[in-house]
Amino acid sequence: MADHREPIFKAPWPAMVLVGAILGAYGLQVFVVGEAAYQRFGFSPAAYEAGAQFGLVSALFVHGGLVHAGMNAAGALAFGSPAARLFGLRASGAAIFFAYYLACGALANLAFAKLHPGEQILLVGASGAVFGLIGAATRILAGGGRLAPLFDSRVLFMSAAWIGLNLMIAVLGFAPGLDGAVAWEAHIAGFLAGLFLVGPAAWLARRLSPPAESPPETTPLDPPI
Repeated sequence: MADHREPIFKAPWPAMVLVGAILGAYGLQVFVVGEAAYQRFGFSPAAYEAGAQFGLVSALFVHGGLVHAGMNAAGALAFGSPAARLFGLRASGAAIFFAYYLACGALANLAFAKLHPGEQILLVGASGAVFGLIGAATRILAGGGRLAPLFDSRVLFMSAAWIGLNLMIAVLGFAPGLDGAVAWEAHIAGFLAGLFLVGPAAWLARRLSPPAESPPETTPLDPPI
């Protein structure tokens, strides 16, 4: 009798790699770099205006604590999985998945800088990029596995819910389980970036790795006598 074993994790491998990158980077932050990681790799609007643009991306891999890193890793797994499947599991699809994630995070941090020009606020965490994945998942879930139109009623309803949640965080000034202020502006910016960018990213993924063509139908031969 054949032994058919189901894998413990059914998440697509790019999403699993992303989770490993988030948690692995946090491990390096804690055990190797230490407190200096915040100043060296965090993102600050003032530093960005002074020319330090590397923080737009590097800040995505620095977190304020284990809960912060764990929540973002869980979000990347949950919402990154449908996006990874949409882009495809070949190397080209995975490359687009990671580029999409980084682009959403960088745009989220950039939007934060534009809303807080010249401020010395230090921003860390992958939340803006994860909300980009949430934006992608919103359109994928609304489309039943395919991309729903941007202005589909289901997309608009779910978008209003996510944006409303972050506006509630803005009013409360904190989020459960997290210490310190929450950059809700970056969350909303990352979410909107994800909503808009997932379409072009999916188009590019199809161009670089088109689905295999089905073999032509053939008439079955008569069985040998």
